[in-house]
Amino acid sequence: MAVKYRKNGKRLGVLGGMGPAAAAEFLRQLAAKCPAATDQEHPVVYMIGDAEIPDRGTAIFGKGPSPLPRLQADLLQLCAMGADILVVPCNTAHYFIDQFQEPLPKPLIHIVGSTVLATKAIAPNGAWMLSTKGTRACGLYQKYAAKHGLKLFIPNEEQSDKAQQVIDFVKANKLAEAGIIMRALVEELWRERDVPVMTACTELPLGYDASGLPQERSVSSIGALADAVVRALYDEVEA
Repeated sequence: MAVKYRKNGKRLGVLGGMGPAAAAEFLRQLAAKCPAATDQEHPVVYMIGDAEIPDRGTAIFGKGPSPLPRLQADLLQLCAMGADILVVPCNTAHYFIDQFQEPLPKPLIHIVGSTVLATKAIAPNGAWMLSTKGTRACGLYQKYAAKHGLKLFIPNEEQSDKAQQVIDFVKANKLAEAGIIMRALVEELWRERDVPVMTACTELPLGYDASGLPQERSVSSIGALADAVVRALYDEVEA
C-alpha cells in the first residue's frame, strides 16, 4: 500500500540571522523537501531573523559578549508566538543553547545531533569535520559524535583557518571566492583521508555548493536539519 504524508499541524519556530544567508538556505531547503503540492500543505513557520545576536565564535574564546541571553529570549519569543517546534540553523549557537538552565517550553530539533546521525548513515569510516574555529575548539560536535559512535577527523590549524575564510566569504556574499577556497581545502583533506566531509557550520554548505565538488561526498548541516524538521512536521498516512 502506498504511503503518503500529511502535515500534523505543528507550527515551526525558526531563529535565524546567524547568518542570514544560512537561514534563508534552510527555509529554501525546507520548502523543497516538504511533501507538499499546495501552499496549504506546507507548514506554518514563525521566524525571528536576529542578526544582532553577538558572535558565537568570539564568545566561545571569551573575547566578546555571550549570545546566550539573547538566544534564550528569542526562542521564548517564538514559543509565545505559537511555535510548537524550534530550530536554530546555526551550529555554534547550540554550544550556548545546551547551557540553558531552564528547559525550553517547546522541543528544539538539535542541528548537531541531526547532522551527526545523518553523517553516520553515509560515513561508516568517519568524516572530516569542517566548522567554525569556535565549534572546533569547544568540542560540541566531538561530544555528540562520541555519543552516537561517529569517528570525526579534525583539520589542522591551517586547514581550520581556510574553513573560517570560507565562512567569512559566505557571510560577505562572496560565494565564488568561498567556492574556490572550499574546493582547494576539501581536495587537500581528501588526499589525506578519503572520507566524506561534514559541513558543521551553516555557511559551509553554501561554500561547498559553490565549489563544484560532488554533493554525495558531503553532509550538510542545513540539509540534515531540514530533513529532521520534515520528519517532525509530517506524519505517514495510508493512501
